[in-house]
This record gives sequence, structure tokens and C-alpha cells, in this order.
Amino acid sequence: MKFRFFAWATALFFVATSAMAAPRSYSLSSPDGRLVLDVQADTQISYTLSCEGTALMAPSTLSVQLADGTAYDGSVRFERALRRTVDDSFEAPVYKRILVRDYCNELTLRYKTFDVVFRAYNAGIAWRFVSRSKKDFIVRDEQAEFRFAEDVETAVPYVKQDSPRDPFLNSFEAYYDIHPLSSWKEGEKAFLPVSFKTAGGLRMNIAESDLLDYPGMYLKHLGGTALAGLFAPYPKLIEQDGYNKLQGIVRTTEDYIAKQPAGAALPWRIVAVAHNDRELLDSDLVYVLSRPAADVDWSWVKPGKVAWDWWNDWNIQGVDFRAGINTRTYKYYIDFAAANGIEYVILDEGWAVNLKADLFQIIPEIDLPEIVNYANSKGVGIILWAGYYAMDRDVEGICKYYSEMGVKGFKVDFMNRDDQLMVDFYTRMAATAARYHLLVDFHGAFKPSGLQRPYPNVVNHEGVAGLEQMKWAQPTVDQVTYDVQIPFIRMFAGPMDYTQGAMRNANRRNYRPVSSEPMSQGTRCRQLAEYVIFEAPLTMLCDSPTNYLAEPECLKWMASVPTVWDLTVALDGKFGDYAAIARCKRGTWYVGAMTDWDARDMELDLAAFLPEGTYRMEIFRDGVNADRKATDYVHEYKTVSVTAERHTMSIHMAPGGGWTARITKL
Repeated sequence: MKFRFFAWATALFFVATSAMAAPRSYSLSSPDGRLVLDVQADTQISYTLSCEGTALMAPSTLSVQLADGTAYDGSVRFERALRRTVDDSFEAPVYKRILVRDYCNELTLRYKTFDVVFRAYNAGIAWRFVSRSKKDFIVRDEQAEFRFAEDVETAVPYVKQDSPRDPFLNSFEAYYDIHPLSSWKEGEKAFLPVSFKTAGGLRMNIAESDLLDYPGMYLKHLGGTALAGLFAPYPKLIEQDGYNKLQGIVRTTEDYIAKQPAGAALPWRIVAVAHNDRELLDSDLVYVLSRPAADVDWSWVKPGKVAWDWWNDWNIQGVDFRAGINTRTYKYYIDFAAANGIEYVILDEGWAVNLKADLFQIIPEIDLPEIVNYANSKGVGIILWAGYYAMDRDVEGICKYYSEMGVKGFKVDFMNRDDQLMVDFYTRMAATAARYHLLVDFHGAFKPSGLQRPYPNVVNHEGVAGLEQMKWAQPTVDQVTYDVQIPFIRMFAGPMDYTQGAMRNANRRNYRPVSSEPMSQGTRCRQLAEYVIFEAPLTMLCDSPTNYLAEPECLKWMASVPTVWDLTVALDGKFGDYAAIARCKRGTWYVGAMTDWDARDMELDLAAFLPEGTYRMEIFRDGVNADRKATDYVHEYKTVSVTAERHTMSIHMAPGGGWTARITKL
């Protein structure tokens, strides 16, 4: 009898445990059915991804390891699966389109202590972990695998380490290495976004969003065609050091990556999938996956153009004073901005006393209240450059003091980290600045990861090897090719503080670095087209007022192109070769196109964004000699008709060239 009871009990145990261990498989499709995300919730949580039946991702494991020895993984008791379709539209006050649609299918796997939420969009997939803990917790590490089904071509921004002691200190400005995924450089890591091309021609980007209180994700190689997320450890000791004593350098770290409050939602991990490269020029994935802004009045946020001093080294001529970092020079920049409809002037590095990291110590050559009052009387806003360490010493006091003075915003520089404490600084800076109605431009920054949605006053990020590189880059640096790579990768994440607008333009043979009088690579029309192609709610005019006043046609164009848009349409593009984008503001369309070092003829489909009708085009195109003298251009006007039978336009671009137009309805 005892034996029978034991046998019955043992059989019942095995039935119960077998049921508990039974694999749970879920399939989630994008609304158009093209992408299929298959999730396995067994002893491990893993996913695979396919597009129209073609495997893109092999089984890839997801989990979160906590400092108390527990984990968010398949070992936790499973409760249920929840499904829903998200279809929401919302207004975006400072973005590339005024109305954004969030449309996806969602699967939530609910466990006792956490949820893991998967989303499938037509443009890609995403997932995140959400804690169900009622107590604060510490994340030791996160496992986010990306195991590609084949050896894909990879465009990798490898980290250029700024310090031998801190492997995560870097400027996020690397150019792209292009090679098979299996040839990833041994021991190297990359910051996001990273881009991939399949044998079938699909383009895939890995990125993240809703990064507000967690370290940014890097990618490391697991061997073969597999990658995994990598995160900077939580800083234990930070010391003031680095560039002009304006940086916080991590000296020692904890053995975990993040401290989190009860119920925290970790950032979204994104895998974008595009049928063709062009689709990545116009993606909203990073923006829609971030949390919304507070329901308050954001109308005070005024995007626009900035007359910038640093790139042109304060070089102006024809004046009766010594140009430099002084009150009279900045009044001159203000007069220039006011006369040409430029909304802001920046006081870049040098207005505060060097090596003090104290934004209340101003050099004697600068009368800041006088400059700010003068600018405001002219309808021009002043933006102040600030080193990170100086700002972080007293964010509240600095924002309050300078807001009351009449300053309109800050360009914060030299963060050069994205551990949790640094990411938290971005959020604190954005929130504090918003309370005082101040704009924020993050320079020396990691890539945007959705912060501009909850905080529309965050009007730009650097995290790009922008035009400033041309002050010192050797001729072997290929900025022209990089210019037609970043719209598909870096710009996928959000706006770029690239700082275009050079009036000294050089072809491949003639470029050389000249720090005090720098030049760009590529043609004049390329610089003009970048004002349409590059997303940047706060956009610099990098060159000297002297050079702009000598080029009134180009100045008028650059000053008049909007910086935020009602609608954006990607027209054509191939990563590393060319890009063409159309954007609309209040019924007026702007089109920009750029090529690599190959001369290029393109057909633009006007019907992709214009209804039938007759239009007036103001055009800037490369001149016949632009391949020899990069400043050669033609400014002309044309009347074009768009009909069902005739709706394309032929354009030509010189090597390193560009083309741009303003289109209005007649």
C-alpha cells in the first residue's frame, strides 16, 4: 500500500513538473505580416526573427541578472501571456513630422516578478523587461543577444577609447568599419546604432530607446555571427579630470550596472528591418518607443538656427576691433544673426574662466548681461556652452541664474560616458532646463535614445563625427562617404549636431585641415543640401559671418530652411552611396540629395510627395566645374508640372556633390 501511494505520488510529481516545464511558444507578427517574431519561453526566454519566411535571427537569449542572485528569466514562475494591438497617433512638437503613428502588435509574457514585453512593428521589433518588484533592486547585468542567421555585412562604429584606465570613456564619434560580422575586431566593442545588410538586401539596425535611468548598450562579439549587449558598470569613484578639468572620469566601479526603483521599465532593445535602405531615412521607431512628454505647455520651445563661433575661430574682418572672445565680437555676431533671420547665437568655449569648472566665473573680456540684453533687444537668443562637470556641480542654480538673465539654453559638452550616472545626468539636465524654459544641446554626447520625446527642449545631440572633424582630420579621412552613411545609421536614432554650413569647400584632391580657417569635403551644394537631409531642430551655421556675407544667396538659403517639419518623405537612398529626402513645412516642400565621391544622376519621384499641379522650384545644383572647384554652383528657378504621366525630375550631382530645392505651389 505504501508502495502504491509512493508510485502514485511520484507519477503525479512528474506530470506536474512536466507540465511546468512544457515549452511555451508564441508568435508575434508585424501588422503587415512581413516580420514574424517567435518567442520561446522555456527554461530560457529566447526569440527568433524572420522576414517573409527568411530567417534573420537565430535563437537569441534574453534575461536580467539581479545582484541578489535572482534573475528575470525562465526560472521564474510563469503566469500568463497577454496580447494587444497598439494603434495610436500623437502630435510631436519638435520633430521631423507633426503627427506620429505608433502601430504594432504586442505580446507581454507575465512572470511572478517581471514582464517581458515584445512589440512587432512594420519597421522592426523591440522588447523590454519591466520589473514587478515592489522594492528597489540592483541589476548586475542584462543579457541581450543578437544571433544572426547568416554572416551579414556590418557597419560598425568601434569605440575609440579616450582613456587606458576607463574602457567606456569615449566621444561616440567613430567612423564606420565595414566588414562581415564574423570579422568583428577581436576584443572591440561598438556603440549604437550598428547596421547590418543581409545577403537578400535587407538592412537591419540595432538601437535602443527610452534610455532615461540605465546605462547605454554597446555590442560585443560572441564569435561567428552572434553579438550581445554590453553595459558600463556603475561608477564607484568619479574624479574631476580630463579636458580642461571639465569631465568626470570613472576611477573605480561597482560589480553591477544599475540601481533601479521598484517597478522600473528597462530600455527598449530595437532591431529595425528595412526592405531597402531608403526606409531607414524615415523611421520613427526610436521616437515612438520612448515615453511621452508631460502634458504641459511646450510652446516655449523654439527650434531654429545658430550663428556659431568656435568652428570659424571667431574670424571676422572689416571691423575696427580685435575679434575674439569678447563683448564686441559677440555683438557683431548678434547683429549678423538679427539681420539674417537667425534665431540664436552661441557663446562657445571660452566665455567662462578656464580650468575652474565654474560657470559663475566669467572672463573679464565678456560682459554677459550686456550681451544677453543686447541680443534680446534684437530678437536673438543666446545659448551658452558649458562643460559637463561645471554644469553638474549645480544644475539647478545655473539654470535658474542664467534663465533669469535671459539666456535661452545650454550646449553641454564633454560628457563622453553613458554609464547609469551619466545617463541620469542627461535626464536631470533636461528636466531642470525645462522648468526654466531652457533649450539643451548635448555635445560630447552618446547617441539620442528617445530623450527628445519626453523632453522636447532637448533639441539636439552630437554623437556623430561632424564637420568639426574637418578642422584637424587628415586627407585620408573620408567625410563625404560618411555623410551618406550616417542618415541610415546615426540619424535613425535621432537628431544630429553635425554643424554644417562651410563656405570653404574642397574636392578630394584639395582638402587639407586648417584649424583656424577650416574647409569641408565636397561641394557647396552638398553643404546646402545637408540642411534638408540632416535632422537637427537646433542647427548650426558653422562658418564666419564674413564668409556668409560674401555669399548672400547661400546665406539666405541656409537661414531660411526650417529645422522641424510637418512631414518627411524619404525619396531614395543607398547606404554609403546617396540619399534623397523631402520635407514639408507649412505647405512648402524642401528636397535635399547628396552623393558619395561618384558623380551621380538621379530621378526624383515628385509624385511621392506632391499632388498633381504646377510648382515653382528654387534650385541649388552643382556647377559644371564643381568637380574641380567645389564652390561652383548654379542657383536657378524652374516651373514644373506634376501629372500622372510626368512626375519625375532628373538631377545631376558632381563627385562629393549635392542638390537642393524649395518647392511652392503656383
